[in-house]
Amino acid sequence: MEEDKYRTVNAIAEGLYKEKGSRFISFIYPVKSEEEIKDIVTRLKTKFYDARHHCYAYCLGANRANDDGEPSSTAGKPILGQIISNDLSNVLIVVIRYFGGIKLGVSGLIQAYKEAAADAINHAEIVERTVDEVIHVRFTYVVMNDVMKVLKEEEPDILSRNF
Repeated sequence: MEEDKYRTVNAIAEGLYKEKGSRFISFIYPVKSEEEIKDIVTRLKTKFYDARHHCYAYCLGANRANDDGEPSSTAGKPILGQIISNDLSNVLIVVIRYFGGIKLGVSGLIQAYKEAAADAINHAEIVERTVDEVIHVRFTYVVMNDVMKVLKEEEPDILSRNF
């Protein structure tokens, strides 16, 4: 049977990591759609227009990562790695980098993005949610006892009844 619970964040949280003059400001968001993710990233790029990079990763069914100009796999993958290792779903993490004048190298970038993402997660309230679906059931009076027995065993939230 498919698992109907997942871990996510309750609200937006922020983190910060500094390394050799560079600042990595991180944000974690609870999200429900790719359109919402695009809107958030666009707003952050507008708000932090003077930042060098706006790297992000999200888990919304399928996992996605974006390096935003950083060397390949040095930003998006470490951010996504934090999402996966914390077993989170329906979240977006954006890390905004202000360059401090000293290059960090590949391993330094990986570490910085990883730490910035971890700090946002550490400041977030992690909650467990259930996957909820609305199901309409229509049946004849003859099978009423069978349906009621299943409802009693499964204990779903019943939104409405119409006899």
